[in-house]
Amino acid sequence: MLSENIKTIRKAKGLSQEELAVKLNVVRQTISKWEQGLSVPDSELLLALSEALETPVSTLLGEAVTEPEADNLKAISQKLEVINLQLSKRQQSRRKIAHWLFISMAVVIVIITAILFYLNSPYLGWNYNDPETAVLGTAFHSFEWVFVRVAPIVLIGAIVGIIVTRRKDR
Repeated sequence: MLSENIKTIRKAKGLSQEELAVKLNVVRQTISKWEQGLSVPDSELLLALSEALETPVSTLLGEAVTEPEADNLKAISQKLEVINLQLSKRQQSRRKIAHWLFISMAVVIVIITAILFYLNSPYLGWNYNDPETAVLGTAFHSFEWVFVRVAPIVLIGAIVGIIVTRRKDR
């Protein structure tokens, strides 16, 4: 993939991200995003990257080079469009998974809260003379105490997460 090829070739040439960024007149974070697959260079930067790394564009894009051919801007743009589409789909998939995790977290918190309200702290009426009952009652009380303090914060975070990760194209 493009991101792995940029990183591998850059390291093989003995260049740091900063040095490559200076050659391309971009910031180091841009090179980092390319190498992490978070973004891709446009066709002009891809050509400049090819020159800076002294590597054919087709090699950067992961093609096996069988015969030399002139790099065509239109072909490069089409390949970059495919890579951008793949990147977009991956990001949408991650956002969708995160969205459902936030929903699940909110539902679990609501269910546990309902169960705790229904049970109404039954450990308060237990006989704590038995050591096993005392340990169980203390554990139950500790869980309830921590849950009651942490659950509202986590629930608010889950609701914010649900809002942030919702689909934007509606």
